[in-house]
Amino acid sequence: MEKKSVTVEGSAAVGNVSIPTDQLIQRIPELAREGVTEFFLHDRTVAGNRKYLSSLIETVLANCPDMFLSLTVDLKLIDVPFIQKLSSIYCSIDIPLEGTEKAGGLLLDKKLYASKTRLLDRDGIVFGFVMGWGVQSGDTFKSFRDRLDFAVSLSPNHIEFPQFSAVPYSPAPTGFFSSKDMDFACGMAFACRTFYTEGRAMPWFNAVIKPLHISPSAFFADFDEWQQCNNCSLVTEYVPEDVSHQELEQLQLRFLEEKYREKHKEHVFPAVRDFVVLNGAFSRVVEEDEESVVETSYNPDDLLSPYSCNLEKFAEESTEEHCSVKVFAGEDAPDYRIL
Repeated sequence: MEKKSVTVEGSAAVGNVSIPTDQLIQRIPELAREGVTEFFLHDRTVAGNRKYLSSLIETVLANCPDMFLSLTVDLKLIDVPFIQKLSSIYCSIDIPLEGTEKAGGLLLDKKLYASKTRLLDRDGIVFGFVMGWGVQSGDTFKSFRDRLDFAVSLSPNHIEFPQFSAVPYSPAPTGFFSSKDMDFACGMAFACRTFYTEGRAMPWFNAVIKPLHISPSAFFADFDEWQQCNNCSLVTEYVPEDVSHQELEQLQLRFLEEKYREKHKEHVFPAVRDFVVLNGAFSRVVEEDEESVVETSYNPDDLLSPYSCNLEKFAEESTEEHCSVKVFAGEDAPDYRIL
C-alpha cells in the first residue's frame, strides 16, 4: 500500500494535509477515509498531556488500527498503563532527552531514563530520543557528549536533532559553548543522524564499536571528520534521508573497515561486515519490502546467536564458512535461508 503521511507540529501541519493539533482527534475518521496510513505528531504542547494522547490512541484504535503514529511523548507519561495503550497501536515514540539545570550545570536523571526505556523494551515499543546541544541553560559540550553516549547506550531506534530543521542551520555560541564547541557538537550530531539513525544501526551499533574501545561520541566525531573528507557532510549539503539505505550501508562499512584497520583488528572485520549486512537486509525487508541475497563469511545461524554479542571473541573462536543468504519477509518478521 502506498504511504500517505500527515505531519502535525503545533498549529501548523506540514505534509499533504494541514491540521491543527486541537482538531486532530476529531479529524481521525476523515483521515482514515482519505487513505492516510501514517501521521507524525511532534507537538511539545501535548507531549505531556496524558488525557489528550490517550484519547488520540483510542480514536485511532477505533477508526484505523493499522495507521502508523509517530508521537513525541514526555518521559513522565511513560508507565505501565500508558505503555499498554501504546501496545494496542502501530507506533513509534520520540522521548525528549533533557536535563535539569542545577548548580549552574545540567543534571540528567540517567536512572529514570534507563528504567523507563526498559519498560518500553519489555513491551516491544519502538522509541527514539530527541535532543539538542547548547539549547538548555547550563548545557556544555561535555554534557552534550555525555548525553549522546548515554542515549546510544540505551539502544534507541533513532536519535533526532531538531536543530537541523532550521534551514539554513546557523549555530550560535551560548555562555557555555564556544563557537568551535557548537561546530563540533553539530558535526557529531550530523554524523549520528547519518550513521546511526538513517543508517538503521540500532541492532548492531553497540556490538560493533565495542571491539574498538571507543565511546559513541568519539566514534561520531571521527565519522564527522571522515564525512568532511569524503564530501558527504553537512557542509557539502549532504542529505542522508535522500540516500538509499544500501548506499549508506556502504559508507558505514568503508568507515568501519578503516577504524578496524586503525585499531589493528582487521581479523574481526569480516564478522562485523556480516553482522551489518545481515541486519541491513532485514531492515530493507521491513522498510522497502525488498528481498535480497547477501554473501557472508560466517554461518548466519552463528552470527545471529547471542554468541555474536562479543564480535571480537566470536571472530577469534568461530570458523569462517562462506554462505549465500536469502533474506525475505517471513510470516511475522524478516527471515532468511542459506542457499
